[in-house]
Amino acid sequence: MYAEYKNAWAQLTGPGADFEVATIEVRGNPTRIYAKAPNSLVDVWQASAAFGDRDYLVYKDERLTYSQAHAQVANIGAWLQQQGVQAGDRVGIAMRNYPEWLLSYWGILNIGATVVGMNAWWTAAELDYALEDAQPKVLIADPERLERLAGLDLKDMTIVGVRLQDTPPLSTEVIPWQSVVNTHSQPTPVDIDPDADACIFYTSGTTGRPKGAQLTHRGCVHNIWSMMFAGATLRLLAVRQGLIAADEEPPVTAALVTTPLFHVTANNCVAHGATLGGGKLVHMYKWDAGEALTLIEKEGITHMTGVPVMAREVIAHPNFAATDTSTLLSFGGGGAQLQPDLVSTIDSEVATARPNTGYGMTETCGIITSIGGDFFINKPDSCGPAMPCYESKIVDAAGNELPVGEAGELLVRGAQVIRGYLNREDATAETIQNGWLRTGDVARKDEDDFLFIVDRIKDMVLRGGENIYCAEVESALFEHGAVAECSVFGVPDDRLGEEVGVAVFLKDNQNATADELRAHCQTLIAGHKVPRYVWITQEPLPRNASGKFLKRELRERLKLAEAS
Repeated sequence: MYAEYKNAWAQLTGPGADFEVATIEVRGNPTRIYAKAPNSLVDVWQASAAFGDRDYLVYKDERLTYSQAHAQVANIGAWLQQQGVQAGDRVGIAMRNYPEWLLSYWGILNIGATVVGMNAWWTAAELDYALEDAQPKVLIADPERLERLAGLDLKDMTIVGVRLQDTPPLSTEVIPWQSVVNTHSQPTPVDIDPDADACIFYTSGTTGRPKGAQLTHRGCVHNIWSMMFAGATLRLLAVRQGLIAADEEPPVTAALVTTPLFHVTANNCVAHGATLGGGKLVHMYKWDAGEALTLIEKEGITHMTGVPVMAREVIAHPNFAATDTSTLLSFGGGGAQLQPDLVSTIDSEVATARPNTGYGMTETCGIITSIGGDFFINKPDSCGPAMPCYESKIVDAAGNELPVGEAGELLVRGAQVIRGYLNREDATAETIQNGWLRTGDVARKDEDDFLFIVDRIKDMVLRGGENIYCAEVESALFEHGAVAECSVFGVPDDRLGEEVGVAVFLKDNQNATADELRAHCQTLIAGHKVPRYVWITQEPLPRNASGKFLKRELRERLKLAEAS
């Protein structure tokens, strides 16, 4: 099975092949690239003009075709140039997943400017920090963000408001969106440097101030090619096995956008690929499993990617069995590891779709690895091999490369690694060394070069000198039928240094005591890994904007609460 996989890999990446790999120098370091990848995201956007009257952006009862989107994107770029925005300048976007997000995004990139993706969950103070850090010339925001901006000194920044209603007065004029998209002008074309910043996305900020990761055009384009390569590999194997005909065209993508566009999961891993292929992007006002099922049936959704809890909620929803999900081809998650039980659940419960996932980071413009189909079923706790444009290695604390099977920090080097962190030379130097990105994740690699993410280094519990990886404990707990959400973390202990603690939120109409959960874990993992402290919460666990559980906040919230 894996010999065939490696053979397909070699065929697709060899000289002259669609995903031919070459090595060039980027920022003074040898860097693997896809030889046939476009130079910039502008090339990707311009190529999509060929899709004309196909649906592109769908939000509630609003629809924009590719032709309509291209007309608006041209107007946005021309208007920005009229305001003095030049190549290399920055323009911020602060809004929900409205269609205006992607229209603004492509309009900004199209003139060589850099998008600053602002977290829509940020408070006024956090917005103020990012504006001061990134210094955008223009900010495009929705009413909720405008309300938070009301008390800030916006100086001479140009503010564009989308979907304006009653908004509080700002320190500067708010220009209505319609004034921008009704420019009826074409922007002046610019040359794009592949290694120029395409966008700045801020890390989640769960520890200290968020850092602005500088994602380049080259990095973002190569992420698209990595995702295409992952799909092409599985397709080539299916052709060889006679499951599909070599000339059979796959359906046009219809993707449900479930996570915020100010992160790489939705923007780079969903929107970019769909745009290049002429697909449809269906937006939601906010995540709701019932609404997701309605849209899957109504819009013929082929691909749904979100954090793992979203897949769980869709499958567990009372309307799941009665909903037509037959268009789904790919169903999975990103932004967090899919638990092994969820992999098999997806495969058994969604008849037409195969489970898939990709492991990646903001700092790699998207995915590092990808896994799907039978390979995922066979290795449900793996996230797959690193994509061809990466070198990868596992190292110990001293930086020594470790052999197959041993766990250590994962380092990667390749075209998708960010240029650095905006205004943070210290953080850049600490994280990227000779082109190698320190992921901060504990991983191991097997004999097939498939990676297994064991945990975040900072999330590892050190109990009496024994390393306990939180993901392993969480996977055991998720196999209990009553557990809806859980998050494992270290609790200070005078004798052992740390003990294992867990916060658990149970499914509706399900009951389980702390002792029952411990007894369940004892059948699956070693005794020293079984949680000593168990908090059963009455509300869902807190998450950040990308859907990941906030372990630091959980620890603080539960510090004074009595554990079972």
